Amino acid sequence: MSEAQEKDYFWFYIGGLIAATVVLVLMLKGVETKHLESGVVAQSQSEVFQKVENRHKNNSN
Repeated sequence: MSEAQEKDYFWFYIGGLIAATVVLVLMLKGVETKHLESGVVAQSQSEVFQKVENRHKNNSN
């Protein structure tokens, strides 16, 4: 009558998935802002604002 009780690994799987998700999010957050370090975005943004400003001045004349 002694039955071998199976171990329940459900919560270990859930914990592993949570840990993997946290690690993945942290890795992606580091990569997300890499393109901002080069300054290309700021340069492009300033060019666009300058063109919009010039267009606004030309239209108001």
